[in-house]
Amino acid sequence: MHRYSLILLFVLPFLTSCGDYNSVIKSADYEYKYEAAKGYYAEGSYRKASEVFMQVLSVLRGTQYGDECLFLLGMSNYRSGDYESARDFFKKYYQSYPKGTYVELSRFFCAMSNYNSVGDTRLDQSCTMNALTEFSDFLELYPDTKLKTHTQDMIFNLQDKLVEKEYMSAKLYYDLGTYTGNCMSYDDNNYEACIVTAQNALKDYPYASPERKEELSIMVLRSKYHLARHSIIEKRVERFRDTVDEYYAFLNEFPESQYLKEAKSIYNYAERVIAKKGDLEEDEDLTRIKKTK
Repeated sequence: MHRYSLILLFVLPFLTSCGDYNSVIKSADYEYKYEAAKGYYAEGSYRKASEVFMQVLSVLRGTQYGDECLFLLGMSNYRSGDYESARDFFKKYYQSYPKGTYVELSRFFCAMSNYNSVGDTRLDQSCTMNALTEFSDFLELYPDTKLKTHTQDMIFNLQDKLVEKEYMSAKLYYDLGTYTGNCMSYDDNNYEACIVTAQNALKDYPYASPERKEELSIMVLRSKYHLARHSIIEKRVERFRDTVDEYYAFLNEFPESQYLKEAKSIYNYAERVIAKKGDLEEDEDLTRIKKTK
């Protein structure tokens, strides 16, 4: 890592003599081209640096400059925002030079390239999963790295993105409610799908933010209430008992929740239905639960 910082120091005097970019591209002097590429990188002309590094990469492969050239090619693409190319070059580096000078940084920036490629939470999250894998592998290989805190922050951010996607899926099921147009069979139920999705998110991502965990948990309670209300009489009491159990679990986990009043209303209603052996009743306080987002 120290050597990486020295690269820029040594090429700074070269910046004034880099010459015209076109002449650099056309030059047959690969040593000159390589120094020019480092000069472009140092001055922040990353696209120019990338193009010249690419020209000399095959020539320098196998020499003392081969690993440095490949790493700086990855960095040039990373700095210019071409994260897909950067990821490929960093991965090629640590596979080609497992003991290279820049192998630690290459693994880190490979993960960062995936991190910066992560899209909207509504879209495919393969880049998120790839970045999580890269960051996790990085910490396993370099447990004492100076980048440990930053890496852990990135992991938490990525997990939050995955939790958010699961939350949005659970909320979609909840909002669909009793609608059956998306169901594969008569027995399918959107409230059941919401419960499963939300519970899996809580299980799979224990480090989710307290706010998101609370919202997933109240969604489970609401869904169990609605599932019980729309159940046939033979299943109704059992499902309201499950709702009561869920209420106590929610109360234990979030004793100061902003949803306590709503949760208490669900509990009171469930207890009354259980006492009446499944007979439903109209309850003005519960009508708002259907509209809660």
